[in-house]
Amino acid sequence: MMKTLYVSDLDGTLLGSDQKTSEYTNRIINALTDRGMIFSYATARSFVTAQKVTAGLNAKIPLIVYNGTFVIENSMEKMLMSNYFEDNANSLIDDLLKNGIFPIVYSFTDSCERFSYIRDCCTPAMEKFISLRKGDRRDNPVSHRDMLYNGNIFYINCMGDERQLTPFYEQYRNTYHCVFQRDIYTKDYYLEIMPPQVSKANAANRLKKYLGCDRLIAFGDGKNDIDLFETADECYAVKNAVEELKLKATRIIGSNDDDGVAKWLEKNY
Repeated sequence: MMKTLYVSDLDGTLLGSDQKTSEYTNRIINALTDRGMIFSYATARSFVTAQKVTAGLNAKIPLIVYNGTFVIENSMEKMLMSNYFEDNANSLIDDLLKNGIFPIVYSFTDSCERFSYIRDCCTPAMEKFISLRKGDRRDNPVSHRDMLYNGNIFYINCMGDERQLTPFYEQYRNTYHCVFQRDIYTKDYYLEIMPPQVSKANAANRLKKYLGCDRLIAFGDGKNDIDLFETADECYAVKNAVEELKLKATRIIGSNDDDGVAKWLEKNY
């Protein structure tokens, strides 16, 4: 019997506009996973924030976070797959700072996950991002740029003006894995820079192999889901998805606020 791995994006796809999974979505996915459905999500979020917004889901399988940077065993919070920058992260951060772009740098330092930023150089977009993470154990404001280089760096996020960030997306897109898009909540532009081998597609394929699955069915809404759609056997874009993703989709399903993913799974699993 063929085994299928179902992978959904979170924000704009499985989550409603209120940034959480609905009671209906929780009930359907929990019931189907109890029956044996192999379900995961692939998100740009961290494991910490993803857990908060999917608190109603009890499926205990590996999860793809930071756009494929890590695959984490949900039940034990054990790292199954990981990707880090090599020594070139420092020169990348140097280049950003030299050009007036102040990144949020994610790393593991002394076995603890941190997101670091220069406290006195935060843009309004960064301030909004940080304010939503008050009390987060990863929050690490620093006083000097040299402190951004500490630890094993795995993710760099630049937030702000589209015109300022676009040239750097063009500069880095062929060297690293870059995602450049407008945040669906704050409407600020994010340039996310990851090691070159990172993608939702690579992580999903490795997870598929790890779980012994034969097929991959994906759900998404944004540009950072395109590579996942291109590797999937079937792919479904929610009604509110960007046009670029809809062109890649097997079919268009209901919107995130209409529980499109859960309704499709209930009917088709």
